[in-house]
Amino acid sequence: MYDFIIIGAGLAGVSFAHTLEKNGKTFCLLSDHSQVASVIAGGVYNPVVLKRFTPVWHSEDIMKSANRFYDEIEAKMQCQFRVPIHVVRKFASVEEQNNWFTASDNPLLAPYLSPVILPALNEALPAPFGLGEVLHTGRLNVQHYITESLKRWQAEGVCYEKTFVYDDLEVYDTHVAYCGVTARNIIFCEGCGIAKNPYFSKLPMRPCKGETLTISAPHLQLQHIYKSDGVLIPLGDDKYILGATYDPEDLTEVITEAARTELLEKLRKMTNVPYEVLSHQAAIRPTVADRRPLLGQHPQHSHLWVFNGLGTRGVLNAPYCAQVLYAAAFEEIEIPHEMNINRFAKRFRH
Repeated sequence: MYDFIIIGAGLAGVSFAHTLEKNGKTFCLLSDHSQVASVIAGGVYNPVVLKRFTPVWHSEDIMKSANRFYDEIEAKMQCQFRVPIHVVRKFASVEEQNNWFTASDNPLLAPYLSPVILPALNEALPAPFGLGEVLHTGRLNVQHYITESLKRWQAEGVCYEKTFVYDDLEVYDTHVAYCGVTARNIIFCEGCGIAKNPYFSKLPMRPCKGETLTISAPHLQLQHIYKSDGVLIPLGDDKYILGATYDPEDLTEVITEAARTELLEKLRKMTNVPYEVLSHQAAIRPTVADRRPLLGQHPQHSHLWVFNGLGTRGVLNAPYCAQVLYAAAFEEIEIPHEMNINRFAKRFRH
């Protein structure tokens, strides 16, 4: 009898599994590798909304939780998944410079917004109004984090490559059973796949397609994550992720010429150095109508849980939300209303 069956191995499912493991709880994880959005994510962790120079939701708690969580995982697995790297934001005007200085007076932002305006990093990236530098940021290699975690759990016999079939789930008063596996609870960490889940499909997901390019540009010589109209994320060896598009209409995972053109136009506005497009990726982000996570128990089936809606900041949100869910499941600490699925209780009555 496991404590949890976990369905889905994106950032949500893997982070919740690590949280269970840390606390001595047992789990069985099933994945069919459909969580593409997590795998191709840029993985940037940054507590500042750089469009408006405001702190992200629960910025202080989320950053502390994420740093502590990834420190522990890296130590436990003896792997380095994070690359500390500062983010720079290109200013488009003197007004943006002034807004930056105003924002840096905010106690939540002061530790992160450098008060020194940087000049252009090099001739390849002109910045006539300078750059703002965000400190204590970096990038999580999401694919490495997920792959190494699953490899370890597969070796331990608690992780299986298997597509979940909802009709085969048996829900009892005290536990659940699935294909011979019994557990006290089951949690669905399916990302956009939740639309097909008969228990949680009524939750108000607003999926959004994102496309990115991986490019090679030896002349960029960029040692920062560079945010302008688009974003450039260094991968090493003169390779960069160029992102990202936002399309709420086309919800296929098919790459498009329109997105490629849009991304390369963003690149053209940042630099005129030669480049080569190495690959083109597309995935559907699991965003929510009110831009808050979806955590909680099914109102009629208390052994059924959901962990979803991490959106564009999944690397930061996942550890914090995983701990909130753990506290709800094992310590009877109520999930805050703003992320609790009971804020959409009316949807389950129809």
